[in-house]
Amino acid sequence: MKIDPAKPADLSAQIAKAIRDAIMSGALPVDERLPSEAELAEKFSVSRPTVREALKRLAAQSLIRTQRGATGGAFVNRLKYQDAYGQQITTSTLLLSMNDVSFATACEARYALERACAPLSAQRRTADHLATMRAEAHRQCQPGLTDQAFCASDVAFHRALVDAAGNPVLSYQLAGAVEAMQPLMNMITFSARSRQRIIDLHVQITNAIEAQDAAKADQNLSDLSRYTQQLAQEVITQRNTAGVTK
Repeated sequence: MKIDPAKPADLSAQIAKAIRDAIMSGALPVDERLPSEAELAEKFSVSRPTVREALKRLAAQSLIRTQRGATGGAFVNRLKYQDAYGQQITTSTLLLSMNDVSFATACEARYALERACAPLSAQRRTADHLATMRAEAHRQCQPGLTDQAFCASDVAFHRALVDAAGNPVLSYQLAGAVEAMQPLMNMITFSARSRQRIIDLHVQITNAIEAQDAAKADQNLSDLSRYTQQLAQEVITQRNTAGVTK
């Protein structure tokens, strides 16, 4: 584990990266106790507050945990996919908001990933997954539901569909696609969409998953993707037309 002392402003980040790299390479295995703050400060030739800041960075990423007492200290964490979902969602949200990613590109990626889950979801879905999907489709029918609440229900529906695949790696990868891209799509298309059409497709998707008909579920997801793209194009065209006439 090495750092570049010529960049003092980045010392805590460098130390965090050095420890993270050691964890990722296996040099620091799961449940291994890290050297004390004093030992790390001596090793990297930095102050203890700098080391403490580096450890805070690692803890925020769920890479380490701290324990108090005589046998306490900082330990390499056993990271679970559920613990990493938040980071995946945050990263995806930032990428979509700060980079030049078109709606079409985001939509294509999001539905391609979700359609890849459909066969597994049809095969492995449980009663709980189906109940969640049906409950969200029913919730979306409520006449007084706000756009924000509809969006949240939309996300919950698709998250249940993805989780029904029973594959934590896919759930992790799609956490950002569903929970970052879906709100973006809703924000752009809410003024033009037909809630009923979306609800109908959600019900058809649920029926297909319950019947273990992967092909039908894939077709329904393709229809939803095309409808979403169509809505976005209509909204964008209307905005451009309004901008020209002003």
